[in-house]
Amino acid sequence: MSVFRSYLPAVCTVTVLAFLFAVLVIGQDSESKKSEAFSFVQMCDTQLGMGGYEHDVATFKQAVEQINAMETDFVVICGDLVQTANEKSYKDFNAIRAGFTLPCYCAAGNHDVGNEPTPASLNKYRETVGEDYYAVEHKGYTVLIANTQLWKSEVEGESEKHDEWFRASLEAAKAKGSPVFVVVHYPLFTKAPDEEENYYNLPLKKRKEILTLCEENGVVGFLAGHTHKQISHEYKGILLVNGETTSKNFDKRPMGFRLWNVGDKKGLRHEFVELKGMENIPPQGK
Repeated sequence: MSVFRSYLPAVCTVTVLAFLFAVLVIGQDSESKKSEAFSFVQMCDTQLGMGGYEHDVATFKQAVEQINAMETDFVVICGDLVQTANEKSYKDFNAIRAGFTLPCYCAAGNHDVGNEPTPASLNKYRETVGEDYYAVEHKGYTVLIANTQLWKSEVEGESEKHDEWFRASLEAAKAKGSPVFVVVHYPLFTKAPDEEENYYNLPLKKRKEILTLCEENGVVGFLAGHTHKQISHEYKGILLVNGETTSKNFDKRPMGFRLWNVGDKKGLRHEFVELKGMENIPPQGK
């Protein structure tokens, strides 16, 4: 018994040291994952049929091929997946999207669920494309795919649930110390935070509400489409970016997409990547 008593403190000491070492190592590993650099692609308005159906199918296919060849983690598409939401356009979109060899997360646009969405149009999108709002976690960051159509136009029984989800998701990310990217179709604004509502932005009251939530809950990027123009703003540390499209750009910029780099020593940044092989793409329609 005396031998056991003399041995017990040594066993306890070793066990405690092993536990502390494990906690330290696991903690360091967790931190390293949180600070690990990564990149992703922002596409906007594939909108099959906007720039001519054959043109848009070809540019989307080219973008998939080009992005697959890049060392990047995932791709987001900021809404208006198709010009006219019907069986053919969604079938073609889904077939091309399936060619990605990396995760692809889509936001719903007004051409996808309607300028004034209905339960029927929302259900059709959900059945055909997938969820219209959801959260993704990646290397310590949170990506919230939100449905701006439910902010632009109130849908009874839908907009309220979406608002509750958005607020709860932001608060959950903040509690974990997770910076957030919000991926949507409509931008909050195009020129100034207090501009009047128009076709290209969100209602002023809702816009102020969302900006406040983003500011208070660690949002670092608000990525949108819809304008068919490249627009970049910074609002209280949040980068608000509308990227180029693969369908039709109203500002005559070339077809392409944005590459975002996250978490390295140079800080959060994005750059334009031009679509290759445009000489082999069918011309745009009128």
